[in-house]
Amino acid sequence: MTSREKILQAVGQNKPKSTALPELTELARIASANFADDVVKRFSTTLLGIGGGVVPVSNWAGIEQYIREHYTTGKHRIISTLPQLAEVANMTWRGDTTDPVLPHTLADVELAIIAAHFGVAENGAVWVTEPLLGSIQNRPLRVIPFIAQHLAVVLAVEDLVPTMHDAYDRIGTEAYPFGVFIAGPSKTADIEQSLVLGAHGPKTMTVFLLQ
Repeated sequence: MTSREKILQAVGQNKPKSTALPELTELARIASANFADDVVKRFSTTLLGIGGGVVPVSNWAGIEQYIREHYTTGKHRIISTLPQLAEVANMTWRGDTTDPVLPHTLADVELAIIAAHFGVAENGAVWVTEPLLGSIQNRPLRVIPFIAQHLAVVLAVEDLVPTMHDAYDRIGTEAYPFGVFIAGPSKTADIEQSLVLGAHGPKTMTVFLLQ
């Protein structure tokens, strides 16, 4: 028996007994009640408090207008996974492409615009999975939300849920190769408890809430 096998055998012999998961139904009900009164306001306030921003829009044209006013299209490199925004994005990544471009060439992206499955009012997070990010030559572009200078997310108002309890209920048994909750821009407060935005990722995160 090898040393590795001995260690694994010892771990197996000292494995604690399984414990049933706690019953969280009542806790989830109370938590949801605290955030379900106005999920739009709760989500917006929470995201603003962690350094993000919310822009209410009524249609895709409103998103285009905002981007044109705040970013110089043509000067800044803007990409989007959403074909509806092809007019303001230099490139639209959606699904597979035969274009011989590798993911690391996205390092100079100024603004990345993506979609999210839903948002959580409790913590201002949005849920994003690999199918929403597309791929290049069968390589998933998981890097998109983290490599750009600025991140924008398009989210429908009806896709807001009150709490993380509701979020996990909505995810359910969904199968996905990659998923991530993104809450606000990159930030850290490790040094002298001073909040720094854009420490190791996007400097800003804007959520376009489609009414």
